[in-house]
Amino acid sequence: MPSIKPYLQIARFDHWFKNVFMLPGIVVALYAEPDLFGLQTGVNIIIALLAAGMVASSNYILNEILDAEYDALHPVKKNRPIPSGKVNKQWAYMQWILFGLIGLGVSALLGLKFFLVALLLWIMGCIYNIPPVRSKDKPYFDVLSESVNNPIRLLLGWYATGIAVVPPLSLVLAYWMVGAFFMAVKRFAEYRRIGDPEVSAGYRQSFRYYDEERLLTSIVFYAVAFGLFFGIFLIRYRIELILAIPLIAGFIAWYIHLGFLEDSPAQYPEQLYRQRGFFLYCMLCMVVMLSLLFIPIPLLQTIFQPTIRPEILL
Repeated sequence: MPSIKPYLQIARFDHWFKNVFMLPGIVVALYAEPDLFGLQTGVNIIIALLAAGMVASSNYILNEILDAEYDALHPVKKNRPIPSGKVNKQWAYMQWILFGLIGLGVSALLGLKFFLVALLLWIMGCIYNIPPVRSKDKPYFDVLSESVNNPIRLLLGWYATGIAVVPPLSLVLAYWMVGAFFMAVKRFAEYRRIGDPEVSAGYRQSFRYYDEERLLTSIVFYAVAFGLFFGIFLIRYRIELILAIPLIAGFIAWYIHLGFLEDSPAQYPEQLYRQRGFFLYCMLCMVVMLSLLFIPIPLLQTIFQPTIRPEILL
């Protein structure tokens, strides 16, 4: 049914892979409370993935509608269904509301906390896209307001397990900063891909302020901030994760390298799986970190014990 295809495309079901960012929330919650592991939790996680996907698709639809005039200036995005005239905007607005209602309705099945976090995900989509706020047009706020979806997804995974306590703030902030790092590299790659400051400014308002130096500076800031908050988390809750730091540093360096490639894959995170070497490295990092989360190494507790008593420093 060719007439339906463009409406399916603007829902960006291929972007549902981003729900993988819920996984650390699930894993850390089960690490904190192993008794939660069971069949019912598995069912709840499947429901949570569906709810998160529908809410995210609602946001993507709104983004497609309100960005159409700007996407028409992009060398690739001009071929999207709305700027190319394949979608009726009134129907698309109805689709936006319908997907949002379905996603939030399913979220309500998992309790109030999960529902409120899902609602926050939907609200952030509105803040990001709808004037007069439209945070995506404001330098730095564009990256921070979009990457906040990272810790929101962490919370969705966390509360999908049924856990009652809140997650560590250091983990939430680390997750936000690594998301901001991803988004800043994406902006950098987009800016280089367009290659013309005037055209860039027409495509994205924040590019009136950005240049390569400012974007690179922000990338370094977000990477360092992530390292700080993740370091606080691992020192307080799981010292074994310190052994994964070299792998994480390699991941950050590799991702920046991808941002410099011609027509960089960092512009299209949903297609990064095509970078086989990078994808396999990500899998290695994930396996190592999961192993370190559940396999105790008592020697590390001894090695990293403070050698100076805190009262001496007072």
